[in-house]
Formats: sequence, structure tokens, C-alpha cells
Amino acid sequence: MPRLTIDGQSHDVANGKRLVLAIEESGVHIGHRCGGNARCTTCRVEFQAGEPETLTRAEYDKLKERELYGQYRLSCQIVCDHDMALSAAMTLENQQASGWTDTGPAPEPEVMPEAAWLPRSELEKGG
Repeated sequence: MPRLTIDGQSHDVANGKRLVLAIEESGVHIGHRCGGNARCTTCRVEFQAGEPETLTRAEYDKLKERELYGQYRLSCQIVCDHDMALSAAMTLENQQASGWTDTGPAPEPEVMPEAAWLPRSELEKGG
């Protein structure tokens, strides 16, 4: 069972659980304004340890588009299959001044829109 550590607080999570959902279940109100479809970047996280070596094409493209590649990862595009330590960049609590009244539509249990993970080097070669 993978161990997820968020801002120093650790939780065991089910193997294969979508990271955005595991974060939410741990009590952190992480953003997912697009419903967890790699379109908005509000579910972005910053890894301290255990960052996955692979990304989906959707995650890579969105992070590059928003100039966030190399700084953050999208929790909606990651599954919990090993220990990770991270912090959530956008939560309901730190975005209320921006008008957030909720975190967004509930993400599906499976990674959307595409669940094909590719090595970082392969994605970087293709642009």
C-alpha cells in the first residue's frame, strides 16, 4: 500500500488510486475545476519525493502550455503506485479570495482523458 505524505501528514492509500482523489480523501481540498481532465491545472502539486518518472501526453501538453512544466505535476494524471511526498498548490482554502466556493466537479476514478504514461524523455523529444 503506497504512503502519501502531504505537507508532512502521511496516509496509506489504495494502490492504483488516482492521486487527486487520494489527496481529497486525506482531507485536503485540492482544486479540480475541470473535473480532473488535465484542462485547468488547479490540481497541480509540487513533489518533495517520489515524483513519477512518466507523464500522460495530456499532462505534458497542459503543463508546457501553462509554462508549469518542470515545476508542478497534475494530480489528476497520476496514480498512487509508490510512496510520494508533495504539497498541493491550489486548495479551496487558499483560493477563496479568488472566488472559489468549491473545488470543482468530482473526478472519475480513472485517469482521464488518456491513461497512457510515457517517459519524460520521449515526450520532450516530441515537443
